[in-house]
Amino acid sequence: MRKIAIIGAGSMAEAFISGILENGLIDRQNVWVTNNSNEKRLECLKERYGIRNTYDLNTLFEGTDIVMLAMKPKDADLAIDTIREHLSEQMLVVSVLAGVSMNTIETLARKSLSIARAMPNTSAAVGKSATAIAVNGRVSDDQLETTKKLFRTVGLARFVEEEQLDAVTGLSGSGPAYIYYLIEAMENSAVEIGLEKEMAKELIVQTLIGAAEMVRNSSKSSEQLRRDVTSPGGTTEAGIRILEENGVQQAFISCIQAATAQSKKMGNTLCSQLTVGKPS
Repeated sequence: MRKIAIIGAGSMAEAFISGILENGLIDRQNVWVTNNSNEKRLECLKERYGIRNTYDLNTLFEGTDIVMLAMKPKDADLAIDTIREHLSEQMLVVSVLAGVSMNTIETLARKSLSIARAMPNTSAAVGKSATAIAVNGRVSDDQLETTKKLFRTVGLARFVEEEQLDAVTGLSGSGPAYIYYLIEAMENSAVEIGLEKEMAKELIVQTLIGAAEMVRNSSKSSEQLRRDVTSPGGTTEAGIRILEENGVQQAFISCIQAATAQSKKMGNTLCSQLTVGKPS
């Protein structure tokens, strides 16, 4: 990897800038970022990370072998149209645009491209994203390896087929919000049972970290681990009984199914809007 040009300067772009530099993937002088018009944001990133920024597209793309599309999905049309003359099939185009298909990106660019499309989540900000990646048939073996290295700078990275990305969005893309919702409920319950809020938060967070580590490191299924904690007639059984009576597990299943369906619906709508009047 010689040089990366990041189009967009929001929180996800910053997460990758931080991850790239912390992992020594590319020299900071070869990490370039631009956006539509927020020069103050670009200067902030430059000062914080020692990277480069510019609105001069010739400078931005000179020697660039990786282009990351990290603008808002609704702005993809304008952004890609602005840079399309500088894009080539030899470059690796990495997209973190939710709902924007690889075919749509090529339609907007009006040319064939080597594309890796990914669905990270907001935990990329702390290097703990669960990211799924799909690539098209023009991505070379070297570019595939580059893609792995790039996304591992912000957490776990796994490859899937593009049609699976909606399911990934419903599961892990939106997943942090489900966990925050659970934590919120546990914090509220802590107050109800007389625990001090800050101490309760520490206990809840450590409990979640510990449970996640158990699932990751144990050969047992999550169901068996749950059963191991649930002694007959004990406190855990009493709590689990209430969850089952209220259909909490099915609610989570329905939640993820609904998020997956909404991801597909929004993606189809967005791609249709972006490509209206564009040559295929």
